[in-house]
Amino acid sequence: MIQKQHMLDILQEFNLNGNNFQYAPLTAGLINETYLVTDTEGEQFILQKINRNVFKNAGILMDNIGHALPLLTADDYTQITFVQTRTGENYLLKNDDFWRMMTYISNSTTYNITTNTSTAFEAGRIVGRFHNLLKGADTGLFEDTLPKFHNLNHRRHEFEVALNNAEPQKREIAADAIKKAHPFLKELNTLDNEKLPVRICHNDTKLNNILFSKNSDKALCLIDLDTIMKGYFYYDFGDAIRTVVNVAPEDEQNHDLISFNSELFEAFVDGLASNDSFLTEEEKQSLPLGAVFMPFIHGLRALTDYLNNNTYYKVTYENQNLDRCLSLFDFAEKALAKKEMMAAYIQKRL
Repeated sequence: MIQKQHMLDILQEFNLNGNNFQYAPLTAGLINETYLVTDTEGEQFILQKINRNVFKNAGILMDNIGHALPLLTADDYTQITFVQTRTGENYLLKNDDFWRMMTYISNSTTYNITTNTSTAFEAGRIVGRFHNLLKGADTGLFEDTLPKFHNLNHRRHEFEVALNNAEPQKREIAADAIKKAHPFLKELNTLDNEKLPVRICHNDTKLNNILFSKNSDKALCLIDLDTIMKGYFYYDFGDAIRTVVNVAPEDEQNHDLISFNSELFEAFVDGLASNDSFLTEEEKQSLPLGAVFMPFIHGLRALTDYLNNNTYYKVTYENQNLDRCLSLFDFAEKALAKKEMMAAYIQKRL
């Protein structure tokens, strides 16, 4: 927990009202430190300390967001606004720490899981709206803040290096997960990115990165924009599916509770279809396997981090990354079993 005086020194650098600030940590994220800040007049903000072990060049990260934000505004899409520092920047570099502040969108909420088809529909609608708004973006302006973020060959290499360097006991404990990884690597190698258009993607469209209105239950916008960069649409589709259609948390140890809810899937696709059409035929064909790819790639990263002694994701107990991996691999297996159903419904609705 950051010391109070240090926090107040940071807050003084932003153009806020008064000098009497209240702040409280928000603990949902796995990467950055996040705080809810309230100023003297009761206005609220989100303050984040960017994890520079993960994001090596936070300036590029903010440049990417800066290129995207002017396009991400519409009557049905709520714009996120960054608070400038006293020197007119949209971020603060202080004592080698990187801070930024956003306005807090009142009467809003997020969900980790859902059983509600209306929520699933809204998630699909807002992901589609995000992509519709950004479809004209100049991809040349965007740099990779996390190079090869969803690149299968890169993640396979990281996994193999971690496996070779891991402690024997860790390899033994993770033997089941290691065994499960290899068939997926073979299956997913059939995804052909060469035929797909490069888009500006969110790259982390899990359900709790979608902001919803408490008043109308409508999706407002996507949040946590750190990973906005070039990618393929099946990245955002698959990442949303893995959290929208499964009612279990991603580190669920009882795999009987992990499910692929077809009604929630169809509602999400219906939400996508409520937007103007923007997907190519090749993109539509990539989506069913994309719904397998994303939970698998997250599971492989969690397994790699476990073998590397938990250096990337926050964990609350020693084997949490292994539990994440096994849960995500289980969902990937269940998604693979639904591949034909997904393909048929996507062709019908999109």
